[in-house]
Formats: sequence, C-alpha cells, structure tokens
Amino acid sequence: MSTIFDLYERCRKEHRQEYIDVYDARAEERISDLTGAKGYLYRKLRDMVRFYVEPGKRVLAVNADAGQYLAWTEPSYGVGIETAPKLVEEARKAHPEFTFHTCAPEDFEATEQFDYILILDAVNNMFDVQAALERLQGACHPGTRLIITWYNFIWKPLLRFAERRGMKRPSTPQNWLSKAHIEQLVTLAGFEPTAHTRKILAPYKVPVLSELINNYVAGLPVINHLCLMNIMVARPVPAVDRGQFGVSVIVPCKDEADNIEAAVLRTPEMGSHTELIFCDDKSTDGTPDVIRRMQQEHPDKDIKLVNGPGICKAENVWTGFNAATQDIVMILDGDLTVPPEDLPKFYNAMALGKGEFINGTRSVYPMRDDAMRLANIFGNKAFSMLFSYILSQSVTDTLCGTKVLWREDWLRLKGLLGSWGINDRWGDYELIFGAARLGLKHQDLPVRYMERVNGETKMTGRLKNAMIMLRMCLAAYRKFK
Repeated sequence: MSTIFDLYERCRKEHRQEYIDVYDARAEERISDLTGAKGYLYRKLRDMVRFYVEPGKRVLAVNADAGQYLAWTEPSYGVGIETAPKLVEEARKAHPEFTFHTCAPEDFEATEQFDYILILDAVNNMFDVQAALERLQGACHPGTRLIITWYNFIWKPLLRFAERRGMKRPSTPQNWLSKAHIEQLVTLAGFEPTAHTRKILAPYKVPVLSELINNYVAGLPVINHLCLMNIMVARPVPAVDRGQFGVSVIVPCKDEADNIEAAVLRTPEMGSHTELIFCDDKSTDGTPDVIRRMQQEHPDKDIKLVNGPGICKAENVWTGFNAATQDIVMILDGDLTVPPEDLPKFYNAMALGKGEFINGTRSVYPMRDDAMRLANIFGNKAFSMLFSYILSQSVTDTLCGTKVLWREDWLRLKGLLGSWGINDRWGDYELIFGAARLGLKHQDLPVRYMERVNGETKMTGRLKNAMIMLRMCLAAYRKFK
C-alpha cells in the first residue's frame, strides 16, 4: 500500500513540476501575450467572464496566471492562487492591489469566503479536478458562484498546431473534458451547475470577420457545439434544512377591486412571516379603498398598500419589490388566475434550496377552457422554446406571472433592468434573463391556471407585445450566445 501511495504522490509532484517548468519559462512574457496580437482570445474570454461576474465583489481566482483574471472582474477584494512561482511574482508586480499565493489547486486551504471563484482555463491543467473543486467548498457561502471555463476537446489538434507555430503559448498535457465530464466532477465535489454555454468560434483576430462569426454565427444551433470555449456557472449544493424565512407576496393590481378580498383570504401564511403588498397602479374602480378595508377587517394580517407609477405592470411590480421587507419575494397576479393556494409550493422550493429563481409554468396541467386564448398559448410555446435555447436550460412558460426569488437577489438583479434591448412592459423577461445572468438556479414549478372570475385581462395588443418580446430575445441571444 505504501508503494502505491508513493507512486501517486510522485505522479502528483511530477505533474506540478512540469506545470511550473512550462509556465515559469515564459512568465515574464505573459503580460505581452495578453495584450498583443495573441490577446484577442483572452479579450473574448474577458467579455465572457464579465457577463457573469458583478464588479465590486469578493473574488478568488484559481490558477490566477498573471493576475489578469482578477483585474477583469474589478473586485472589491481579490485573491489569486497560482502553481507557478514566477507567475505569482509577475502577478504581484502587475497587480499589487490583489493578494497572490503560490499554491496548487489541490493543496488550497480556504480561510475566508468569496462571492465568485474563477476557474478559468484551469481544469484543463489540474492533476485532480475533483479534489481541487472539493477544496473550494470552504471558500463558499450559499450565494457563491463558480465560473469555470475549459477548451472544447474537438479543438485538440488545432491547439497543438497553434502551439507548434508559436500562435499559442506552450501548455502541459491537457485534460480534454466534455460538458458531461465537468458536470459529473462538479456534482461529485458538492456543487450544482446553474448555467452553461459555448463561445468563440474564431479565436484569432481577423478584422470584421472574427467579430461577425463570434457574435452572430457561434451561437447558432449545431454550430454552437464547435466553439472553442465552454463556460459553466455552478453553485454550492444547499443544505436541506435552511430554516424558516419571511415572505413578501407582491400583488400588482389595476382595477381589481372584486379580487382583493379573495387574495387576502386565500393567501396562506408561509414561513416565519407573510406580508401582502398590494401595488395599486392608479385604479379607477376603488381598488385602494377595498385594500384599506381589508387592513381594518384583518388586523392579524400584515397587509400593505403601495402606489404604483401607472406606467406598466413591470414598473408596478418593481415598486412592490422595493417595498418588500422579507427574505423571499413572490408575485401573485391580482387576477388570481394562478391560485394563491399554490404559493406554499414556491416557498418550499426556495426554503429547501431546490432553486433560487422559481418560475411558475402553466404548460403541465390542462387549462380551463377560457383561461388563455389559443393565440397566446402558441405564442408562449414558441417563446418558451426560444428561451430554452438562448439560456441552455428548460423554460416551459415565459409569461406566467408567478415568479419567486430571494429579496437579496432582487437587489442585485434590479441593476440589470433595461439592459435587454427594450423596456419590458410586463417584467417577465427582465426577471428570467436577469436571473440567468446572475447564475441563479432556475426551476419551473407547475401551477393550475384558472380563468379570470372578475375584471378584464390587461394583456392586450398581442402583436405589439410579441415584437417587444422578440427584440428582447434578440438582445439576449447576443449576450448569452
């Protein structure tokens, strides 16, 4: 047994020394490689990383290279670990504002926690990927996100050719891993993938042509599988028992006076406390008066009334989100076509860590005959398929009003509002795209969809709305794909 263990340790040390020999040999040239003619690939990689990482956060970079990965993310606090000692010296010279340690990923001992952990162009060189990922558990809090990039194995011969021709810096023998391999390793190490996409079909700069290919061709179906780089976002698997949380139920309403009492009586108490926030969007049917009467008749319930701006549903919902005081925020449309009795399912999914953005879906259970128009059904199906492709995850209903997320994630997501090409009048697309960009775990939750009992639908101008939604999808395609 001792002999076998000694052999394993010898192999591990030889691997580490080979890495040091290869990367230290050109450590002083690394900065020029990143900024010169060979830097196009790294500039594209930088754009990928910046898309998922918010500035001003605590960031750890694994195999931090010359420190550029940390610099890309503009952290409030940055730490890098790197196996090659000379690279660490160069990183300290180039970026004295960050802290760097000489350490192999498999030997890392976490003493503090980070918001983001970058593993860029690193799993290809690791001796034991699973062991390295397991070491990172101590550096994570529940909201930490791992950002992992790796090369597509079908590029192996081209990358070797590029090394021989001096178009790419030399590297150690690579781990050529598929998406399935990475998913398995991430899962075994106690993490859960939340997003994955492929980028960069033209890694070298050809004026105009490279940008056209990378921005518009690389994301197309089938062709996307030929891209050079994979990027995956993962989160720590949450503990099963996360305790009790408070809930803010946001009820956007405009001329819904006849539905207010039912919303109050039918909304269950959830978690440690439930507050009902009615967002009245300049109703003309006396909706605010009914809400105030409910406050008087039900003093045992935490009922709030806030005034919406009278612009659109989305702005009305954001007003409610901003007024929320509890841990979890839920949307319950004032028409009650999604039964309030379904809300505890959303709470349980959040409290048990099944997801971080729970999206109601009306596509599983049969609808009542008058619940949704046929044209709306087909349009929603088409956009759901488009969303699933853009986000590389299953989205079965984009327009169900019931959506749930953590209030702390809303405070992050609100900074992304309006960044999808055009303002979203309904807010559904803003939330879905924003949650995906933050790397939140998306989970569809089936609900029964009922016909409206009182009042009239606010979803009018279907063709105009469809064009707005399509423009947002095109903007999201450009950003995600």
